[in-house]
Amino acid sequence: MSAATPERARRVRADAQRNIDALIDAAREVFATSGVDAPVREITTKAGVGLATFYRHFPERSDLITAVFRHEVDACADTAATLAATYEPLEALVRWLRRFTEFVGTKRGLAAALHSGNPAFEPLPAYFQQRFEPALGSLLAAAAAAGEVRDDVDPLELLHAVSRLYSPTGVDHTGDDRMAALLIDGLRYGAKPKPESAEH
Repeated sequence: MSAATPERARRVRADAQRNIDALIDAAREVFATSGVDAPVREITTKAGVGLATFYRHFPERSDLITAVFRHEVDACADTAATLAATYEPLEALVRWLRRFTEFVGTKRGLAAALHSGNPAFEPLPAYFQQRFEPALGSLLAAAAAAGEVRDDVDPLELLHAVSRLYSPTGVDHTGDDRMAALLIDGLRYGAKPKPESAEH
């Protein structure tokens, strides 16, 4: 039997990646409405793939939960650079913190699974910190350099504070924008105004 051509191998890899992406997207939506213990068939139906395909890529449910969590963390963290390139420093920081609170508020089911004691999830808190700390740190540094926020804010402490604030279940989160605004006001307290450049 002849070996597969490079073109066919690339096509198979592309098909596999499409299936993985479809399963992650479907699981993200299903988890949001039905929780992380939702039936696998509900996920595969939404993704348009069979059970065999599901288990080929995600042999354990923890594999899928991990993939969804990483995907959501990456999507949130990556917006920091986009916002920084689009808006003034303070506006970029405000928008990203709102994006982060949305991430925290809609990932309660995932958070519960991650704290279940399953060893498969042990590396994820470090991944959370690895992606989010530099993302927020760069936005805070830019805003501080512009004289918009105080310069002694630790990004990791702020991340934990926001996570604790928005993560409880059974809480009405309709006032998230107001809370984010109050949080920003606190960050602005004690900011050092940017020195005016001298003109000669």
